[in-house]
Amino acid sequence: MNVFRSFIRNCGRRRAAFTFLEIMLVVVIIGLLLSLVGPNLVKRGKEAQRTTTEAQIANIENALGMYEMRMGMYPTTEQGLGALLSCPDSVDKNQWGDTSYMKKMPFDAWKRKFVYVSPGEHNKDYDLYSLGPDGAEGTEDDIVNWRTEEESK
Repeated sequence: MNVFRSFIRNCGRRRAAFTFLEIMLVVVIIGLLLSLVGPNLVKRGKEAQRTTTEAQIANIENALGMYEMRMGMYPTTEQGLGALLSCPDSVDKNQWGDTSYMKKMPFDAWKRKFVYVSPGEHNKDYDLYSLGPDGAEGTEDDIVNWRTEEESK
């Protein structure tokens, strides 16, 4: 009877930790799950960055619209988007008003400044865009405030 109790006590002690094989099996299962789910998570992250940048462009466009209503024109390329934050030197301070059109200028999702050109090459009044994830101008990942020929179709 003592031998049986000793055996049971020893079995409990041996099972106090996981075996190497059990740990490796769990690691393999987690790896398989990540290989299936991981690409979807990365894709969602890229979509979120694009959506965030598009929303920021829309906010800047709203501020530009308010500026144009008060000033009668959009800021020039030289004045840039900074004209939404503080009165440019070339503008009458009384006409500009006592408050800024934006509290601070946002960056795109990749921590870069937006590009502003007025008058625009694609739009009559102004072009406003982000260089996108690659940071290069004129590539297909740019996020712009105008429609391309493909989008028009």
